[in-house]
Amino acid sequence: MTFFQAINTCLSKYTVFTGKAKRTEYWYWRLFEFLLALLAFRFDMFFFKEYNIGSISLFVFFFTCIPSIAVSVRRLHDINKSGWWLLISLTGIGNLLLLYWFLLPSDDNNIYN
Repeated sequence: MTFFQAINTCLSKYTVFTGKAKRTEYWYWRLFEFLLALLAFRFDMFFFKEYNIGSISLFVFFFTCIPSIAVSVRRLHDINKSGWWLLISLTGIGNLLLLYWFLLPSDDNNIYN
């Protein structure tokens, strides 16, 4: 899967929390999200430097929030984990476990569709 295919897939499955997402889809989406956030911060600094408002960054966050959660849940399904495991990130230390899981290859004996 290429970079643009991954972005197109994530945007077309904007609120789809079922199915699976391969590693390339997940990590390309994260790269796109990171680059978009950097661009938004630059625009905020250029247009709103006197007011210290992050209007563009806030819009980008809300635009990418739901697809990010959806692709994360689908990635967990790809390694045969429940999407509810995403809540472990709220503990802080759980992000390390999620990072490890997101780096794992796909599970061939998958119970999720």
